Amino acid sequence: MHEEQDAELELTSALVPLFVIAKGRALPADHEYEHTTLVTAQEGVSAAGRTLSPEARTVLDLIADGFLSVAEVSGYTRLPLGIVRILLAQLAEDGLIFVRNPVPRAERVDRELLSAVLDGLNTRFGA
Repeated sequence: MHEEQDAELELTSALVPLFVIAKGRALPADHEYEHTTLVTAQEGVSAAGRTLSPEARTVLDLIADGFLSVAEVSGYTRLPLGIVRILLAQLAEDGLIFVRNPVPRAERVDRELLSAVLDGLNTRFGA
């Protein structure tokens, strides 16, 4: 019986640090920080970074030199994507990062229209 309780504690104990890192915050909306959303640090935030948690400071240091996607930040920090999204939301609320939303997917184009344009260009300019 005692071994079963130890096994249960081991399974849940790995989740405790992530909860602490997230400071109990909920995930932001999925559309807010997609995998391809690009983030970078605002200029002159190094002084404000001293008051952040070690994980948030690591994220801020990582994106200080340029844009990285949310997925790349997660990969480099080895933190779960949800935790990275929470940290980025906190940094954005504090005004420490700049977030550039991904370019929306292109709408489907009318293939007949494109074929007609191509035929017209071929007729006009010869290919």
